[in-house]
Amino acid sequence: MFFDTGLGKTLIELCIARNYLESTNKPVLIITPLAVAFQFVKECNRFDISSIEYSKDGKYKSDIVVCNYERLDKFNPNEFDCVILDESSILKNFKGVIKNNVTSFLKNVKYRFLATATPSPNDFVELGTSSEALGYMGYTDMLTKFFTNNEGNMIKPQNIGTKWILKGHAENSFFEWVSSWSLSIRKPSDLGFDDSKFILPELILNHTPIKNLKPLSIGGQRQLFNIVAKTMKEVQAESRSTIEQRCAEAVNLTKRHDVSVYWCNRNDESETIKNMDSNSVEIKGSMSLDQKEDVLLAFAKGDIKKIITKPKITAFGLNWQHCNHTTYFPTFSYEQYYQAIRRFWRFGQKNPVIVDLIYSDGQKRVLDSLLAKTKKANDLFDKLNLSTNKGYTDNVARFDKKIIIPSFLNH
Repeated sequence: MFFDTGLGKTLIELCIARNYLESTNKPVLIITPLAVAFQFVKECNRFDISSIEYSKDGKYKSDIVVCNYERLDKFNPNEFDCVILDESSILKNFKGVIKNNVTSFLKNVKYRFLATATPSPNDFVELGTSSEALGYMGYTDMLTKFFTNNEGNMIKPQNIGTKWILKGHAENSFFEWVSSWSLSIRKPSDLGFDDSKFILPELILNHTPIKNLKPLSIGGQRQLFNIVAKTMKEVQAESRSTIEQRCAEAVNLTKRHDVSVYWCNRNDESETIKNMDSNSVEIKGSMSLDQKEDVLLAFAKGDIKKIITKPKITAFGLNWQHCNHTTYFPTFSYEQYYQAIRRFWRFGQKNPVIVDLIYSDGQKRVLDSLLAKTKKANDLFDKLNLSTNKGYTDNVARFDKKIIIPSFLNH
């Protein structure tokens, strides 16, 4: 289910779980990102869906069980006929162990559902792994059938980091194939319903470039003027050399808001902001799962006003409509950027959402890439939506003719 944020994936997943429970009389497992499990329990109470619990240790008494991706190893796949992955695109952010655990777990499950708001516009391998997880065509076969290798192409910013591009003649067939095992929805009208109650508030994107006071050293030579970083090493060096300035600007911009989220990419960015803003609470990767959940729940309840976190830790699945301001340090990851913003800019938000994008003058290429990927993501969704009701036939060559042996081989 490629359903955009705020369209009720949680309720849809719970309805699927209840239907399969009634059909199979076996418990259903829903796997979620960190701190999202509580939202499922809350939704169940709103819609009178009973017998649900959040399990951290693999033990349960209810029929619908919710757990985190990080705790899946405590569960036995043979106990479930139906498993639902919430925010399934988060799998790419995990190290191989968790990702392999999820893949192995699903292989023994009869009914499988994946749900995500962000099919990656720049990583078609993700679509292949989703297909494979559901028991359809594997990603290697997908790449061979529909794509050609584009490794090393850095000319267009939207192609940065990609290795595969669609074959020109296979584009329509590819999206028809994806739509044969998925549904794509960005707004109710995609399924013929009214959009009037699903109008998002204004999104205000403020671009805040910071001047790098220490021009990069390239090839061992210090540059006289600031230049736009091109290679990944240059981008990383540019990021390191402007930490103090970018963090100071983020704290200054956040002073105008009572509730806010600082998005960081590096530990030293997070630590610097914490030292500058004593009222903020930092979520660290080294914290236990319970500690992270405690902070996230306190923020959702309003007990904590400002948090410092990373997109790869908390950018998936959480509802933060009570907050309408954030600062963000751009990277090449469109998915993290989109997911981070959509924690606030989602249906149910009452106020305009303000996003302060803070970057150094040498990181302009990163921002250009991000904006290009945003357009590419919109194009991807449009193509998926157009193919939703189209059929797909896999025209595989049939080698069923009788082999005729040349006459000279008969002698």
